[in-house]
Amino acid sequence: MNFVFISPHFPEAYWNFCDRLKKNGVNVLAITDNNVENLAPELRNAINDHYQVNSLENYDEMVRALGYFTWKYGKIDWLESNNEYWLEQDAALRTEFNITTGYRNDKIGSIKSKEAMKKYYKLAGIPVARHHMVSTEKAGKAFIKKVGYPVIVKPNIGVGAADTYKLNNDEDFEAFYNNLPHVQYIMEEFIDGIICTYDGVCDNESNVLFETSNVTPPIMDVVLDDTDVAYYTCKELPEKLREIGHKTIKAFGVKSRFFHLEFFRLNTAKEELGEVGDYVALEVNMRPAGGYTPDMINFANSVDCYQIWADMVAFNQCNVDLNKQHFYCTYAGRKDNKNYVHTEDEILEKYQSNLKMHVRMPDVFSLVMGNQMFVCNFDEYNEVEDFIRFVQEKA
Repeated sequence: MNFVFISPHFPEAYWNFCDRLKKNGVNVLAITDNNVENLAPELRNAINDHYQVNSLENYDEMVRALGYFTWKYGKIDWLESNNEYWLEQDAALRTEFNITTGYRNDKIGSIKSKEAMKKYYKLAGIPVARHHMVSTEKAGKAFIKKVGYPVIVKPNIGVGAADTYKLNNDEDFEAFYNNLPHVQYIMEEFIDGIICTYDGVCDNESNVLFETSNVTPPIMDVVLDDTDVAYYTCKELPEKLREIGHKTIKAFGVKSRFFHLEFFRLNTAKEELGEVGDYVALEVNMRPAGGYTPDMINFANSVDCYQIWADMVAFNQCNVDLNKQHFYCTYAGRKDNKNYVHTEDEILEKYQSNLKMHVRMPDVFSLVMGNQMFVCNFDEYNEVEDFIRFVQEKA
């Protein structure tokens, strides 16, 4: 099997995907914008061949890279980046080279357009926030008259919380329309809820092979308010979330993928959406959760999700033992521009028996994830709260 992995050098931990594929006997072919000598030793050892392009954004260069691998090794069976940023280009390259194991141009819109996602959530019977495709001020005011302030406006096709705004009043509304972006925006009613994700891997018939969940803050608030981020991977998956997760996978026709689906769990009852504790659809991401979350999934579930994914690719099944001890795995980030009560050394000493990771984050992630992070495992939820409080308490 010939597998082309796009940008396995970023995020840094993605060498693990290549490593597990190679251990499964897959011919792993990497495309990066780095010289092979500059790649991490772990990645160099995890690939069979490498092609360097000047820019991963240059589609013609990417086509030449795929052409070279096809000439040298024969037909490409898989192409994947597992990265939200490259999903559309991945689809175009699959279409160009007739690679059928993944989204192609005719289907990619269903998982990139926030408006299109709502149709599939509705097919699954899962409520969605009311929305309006941003056009004129008159139409925007009519929508707000129906749903009230605040409203959320964000690119219909976009990554994460980039260029997302919360409009709280007429002043915010006028400011947004006076500087209306040149891309299509979607406006949605505000949902008061906690973001709960449904993460996992499914096979080529949409059967879920592995599943777990993360509870996260609204990333938009972290960015706009410059707050500290903290979130955790659940010790147990709520049954109701499992049920709607399976329905969503079937409705979207997800096959042979790592997935990261987002839902609101309502803090307050909302007409037509549900009662407190009910789930409302947010959006789908057909790739692993970002940052070090795959590692947190491993720590929480005592598994190797990289291996689970590689087993799905190579064998269309999960060969990893899922019946091991589970924990709450908790991430707490800190930013250089804030003054904290407890020092780094105090944190490391207090939580040395729980600590799983402690690293400095790449600058590109620091606005959301913080400049340094601490990841710990806990048996009880109250320990999660105490840990976050200790790490992030301000002086």
